[in-house]
Amino acid sequence: MLELRPNCEWCYKDLPPDAADARICSYECTYCAKCVETVLHNVCATCGGGFVPRPIRPRAAHRETLKLGLVNNPASTTRKHSKWSAKEVAEFSNRLKDIPPDQR
Repeated sequence: MLELRPNCEWCYKDLPPDAADARICSYECTYCAKCVETVLHNVCATCGGGFVPRPIRPRAAHRETLKLGLVNNPASTTRKHSKWSAKEVAEFSNRLKDIPPDQR
């Protein structure tokens, strides 16, 4: 189950569970769309992979027999911040940004 991190790990913008601009890599690193486009250039600062829109978890359990939805599986409240410096991110993304994510 996705962790649904509560913020952009670069600019610290709040990204609630229903944020349409939340982006994740395959390791669930979480950034806002603006940072993915303008800072990271679709290159995860940690793994070098690409990003996709983070799915939105339903608020309610729509099937009574299953304990799903945010009501039963809340989003994380642990805020994270990238451990990489702006210089490290720029060098890393510049090296990989012209290679499509499926070929990195």
